[in-house]
Amino acid sequence: MAPREKTTEKTAEKTAQTSADKISPPNDFRLPDPATVGRSMADIAERSQRIVAEWLKRQASEEPQADPLNIGHAFLEMTTRMMANPARLMQAQLGFWQDYMTLWQNTARRMMGIEQVPVIDAPSSDRRFKDDAWKENEVFDFIKQSYLLSARFVQDVVRQVDGLDPKTAQKVDFYARQFIDAMSPSNFLLTNPEVLRKTAETGGENLLKGLNNLLADLERGRGKLSIKMTDMDAFKVGQNIGVSPGKVVFQNDLMQLIQYTPSTDKVLKRPLLIGPPWINKFYILDLRPKNSFVRWAVSQGHTVFVISWVNPDEKLAEKGFDDYMKEGYLAALDAIEQATGEREVNAIGYCLGGTLLASTLAYMAAIKDERIKTATFFVTMMDFREAGELGVFIDEEQLKSLEDKMAKRGFLEGSEMATTFNMLRANDLIWSFVVNNYLLGNDPFPFDLLYWNADSTRMPARMHSFYLRKMYQQNLLAKPNGISLAGVPIDLGKIKTPAYFLSTREDHIAPWKSTYRGTQLLGGPKRFVLAASGHIAGVVNPPEGGKYSHWINEDLPPDAEGWLQGATEMAGSWWPDWHRWVTAQGKAQVPARQPGAGKLPALEDAPGSYVQVRLS
Repeated sequence: MAPREKTTEKTAEKTAQTSADKISPPNDFRLPDPATVGRSMADIAERSQRIVAEWLKRQASEEPQADPLNIGHAFLEMTTRMMANPARLMQAQLGFWQDYMTLWQNTARRMMGIEQVPVIDAPSSDRRFKDDAWKENEVFDFIKQSYLLSARFVQDVVRQVDGLDPKTAQKVDFYARQFIDAMSPSNFLLTNPEVLRKTAETGGENLLKGLNNLLADLERGRGKLSIKMTDMDAFKVGQNIGVSPGKVVFQNDLMQLIQYTPSTDKVLKRPLLIGPPWINKFYILDLRPKNSFVRWAVSQGHTVFVISWVNPDEKLAEKGFDDYMKEGYLAALDAIEQATGEREVNAIGYCLGGTLLASTLAYMAAIKDERIKTATFFVTMMDFREAGELGVFIDEEQLKSLEDKMAKRGFLEGSEMATTFNMLRANDLIWSFVVNNYLLGNDPFPFDLLYWNADSTRMPARMHSFYLRKMYQQNLLAKPNGISLAGVPIDLGKIKTPAYFLSTREDHIAPWKSTYRGTQLLGGPKRFVLAASGHIAGVVNPPEGGKYSHWINEDLPPDAEGWLQGATEMAGSWWPDWHRWVTAQGKAQVPARQPGAGKLPALEDAPGSYVQVRLS
């Protein structure tokens, strides 16, 4: 044998041995204590039996739904049209197999010690493959690239099918990605190097702990998987989150109104009213002092009032969208006048709360009510033509199924809505916790934002049906006199109130290009600002954090892309920009107002009792 061949053979043997060492258990492989395992398995068996019995009982009482998400029809249509053009499918398959053969060859060369450029690689933001073994170990690198090639092939095939209507194409693409995300090798014990390593180090105790975590989640969900995303015992509203001092000064069936204690000697004459979404709770704007928008606004001299929505039950099933207007914003305006003596206010609406604010302003314009002098819209949709991936869940079949459920209960269950939102970011909000909790056997990390995310709320049946049909399905809010509230047809074009729009560039719930269309609907002066990050982090971005940037552009061209091309990126938080804008609309000041000092007595301490109602 030639010297070069001997050297190559030795290199290959050494590389193969190194690869094996990287994935083989260490010599000091731990074995679990048999007595502990026995007790754990007995407990697991007993708990599993209870969960299965409860699940069977529930199945007997619920009508089975073959396809509640209406997926089957979409994929049948996609398959039919795809088979009508077999040449395109064959071309895609050939490209896939060529890439796959290149991957095989590259892997063989790597095992012989020859460095290779990856055929495909995950973006640096993909945290599923952050473990070094996904790159350093030839076997796991092959598994990763094989998965990424397969994922790209599936996505390319479903996106290139001709003749699908946009709604069907969107649904096929969305659920194809759900399948792809679920099949990631990082989600399975035998193909995740981090999990294998921990299993070897703990002698399998991580898997036993993970099984217990899984059972606990099934028990909490009463047979349905309710993934625990954070340490739910680490936070308590009013103790370490939602702690800005203030008082509840008014309440009705739908909301409590909180007035916050001033931290300056003088305050702006116009109070600030914040209307959050009632899909989640208001304290997203008052998580902790360091990231609380409420605390910051108070420190800037605003008399802050926040609506804390009730967590509705079947008694409020007939509350409609116009009830939220009358008992929400309009009742709050009356209460603020009693508490402060001021008729004029600045108002903020967040997400659905912003949609309600726009609707309320249009109603007020129709009846000549001018009490709201400025309006700020956080990540708010008014034109629902392109509602993003939430549109996947809005079709006649799914709406009918949802309405049937709500008719029986009187409300939409909060957990069902949470699952929908989590699916929009499945890798971050579902599969990462499957790996952490069930495979690695870790307890979830205490995180205030995820605690808030898990603090679900219900939706009254009548209100939610109106919102989904009139806005998401029919897009009637964007049409003059398309909808009526309290018997009054409304037109967003009649709103002349100065408006500030804040959208976020990576928003999965209210896509920024859709929210931008609101600037073309309202009739008064407007300012649009685009923040980096997403629906929550882009909004809750205090100046002290020095994090995400934002873009500004004084012009408002008809389309969002035109706005972005002319925009200037600014470092840091958008909060100071908003404060400069809103104070420019009215700078008059008065002595600071204390909650309960006006005509409305304090009812209880902030954050109030409505926000404390949790869904078990």
